Amino acid sequence: MARRRFFVEEVREQRAVLSGEAADHLRRVLRARTGDRYELSDNRCVYLAEIEGFARGEVLFRILQPLPGESPPLRLVLKAALVKFDRFEWMIEKATELGVEQITPVIAARSEKGLEQGALKRMERWRRIAREASQQARRVRLPEIHPPAQFETTLHDCSTCRYFLDESRTGTPLLEALPPAGRRRREDSVAVLVGPEGGWSEAERGAAGAAGWEAVTLGTYVLRAETAATAAIAVLMNAWMART
Repeated sequence: MARRRFFVEEVREQRAVLSGEAADHLRRVLRARTGDRYELSDNRCVYLAEIEGFARGEVLFRILQPLPGESPPLRLVLKAALVKFDRFEWMIEKATELGVEQITPVIAARSEKGLEQGALKRMERWRRIAREASQQARRVRLPEIHPPAQFETTLHDCSTCRYFLDESRTGTPLLEALPPAGRRRREDSVAVLVGPEGGWSEAERGAAGAAGWEAVTLGTYVLRAETAATAAIAVLMNAWMART
């Protein structure tokens, strides 16, 4: 069984401190003891570490050795229109597990009113969800969770490929829109734009096309936003893994 992995603020002089909810979970739920070994990430590298002791609200570690860390096959950016928060949080969790590098909530024309202000108050919660999902998925780095942005702002993106998920089914099937396998590189960045519950407006479709985003579809059926985001991310990650 793989060792549990936790994120720490820093590793300094071969020592690290785990605090907050993660430290409490380690002590009370996992019943950790001095000498137990876990993996730690400082959001750059992964280490094998041993518990040296405990302090109030903290677990003290001694670094034993660096460990190899897996990196995703591409840099993937998810720009997702705000939807009801329980579903948006599910999307954050699954996108994190699948390896997304950045997540930006998008304020679309048909986003439910009031979600923008509520989203600003939930940023810390969303980052905590991403941290917990990153630990479960054994990521090396945490995804960046950006504050909500207006639709027009999110169109400004310099990713290698930019895909606009269009529920109207007039777009190209996602797999057909991908560059040939021989041209896919680990350093590629791909951005995916996912719409709100009410779908994109015609003005948004036109603006995305004019900005160079390629309209793509995931199939015959109209998917919920969180389903579409998860499916697209999984397709893209696997396509770049199989690039050779």
